[in-house]
Amino acid sequence: MNSENTSKFMALLGNHITNLNCALKGIKSNTFIDFIYCNHHSLIIILNKVASPSKFSIVENYIKNTHSMNSDNVQTTEFSQFKLYLKVLDISYFIKGTNMLINLSIIKTIIKFTHIFNNIHITSKSYIVKVSPKLNIAIF
Repeated sequence: MNSENTSKFMALLGNHITNLNCALKGIKSNTFIDFIYCNHHSLIIILNKVASPSKFSIVENYIKNTHSMNSDNVQTTEFSQFKLYLKVLDISYFIKGTNMLINLSIIKTIIKFTHIFNNIHITSKSYIVKVSPKLNIAIF
């Protein structure tokens, strides 16, 4: 996208975010735009969760059909291609009130129902590591 297109789009950013979120809500999506910023002639659009290609096409079509845009200079949407690693510290090595060791299924259940881990999907093999032989603390 050229600088003229990005400046025109960013000038009405609040309206665009509202319109895009209404379009996503219109298809009964629980995905929405958190924020948009401009970086080196590109629009970076941050969503609240991983979006399907159909939701990306709604965003892409909206941007291409914006009246102030020259759609010939709008390139296609790209999915980000990165992984994040999560390390959870200070987990009790034993289940509270017992001598049973904590296991992966318990930790994954806790992660699933804790709001700070919303939209985190564990995709690789996970490990529980005891911090020290003398401590009852683990790292996930």
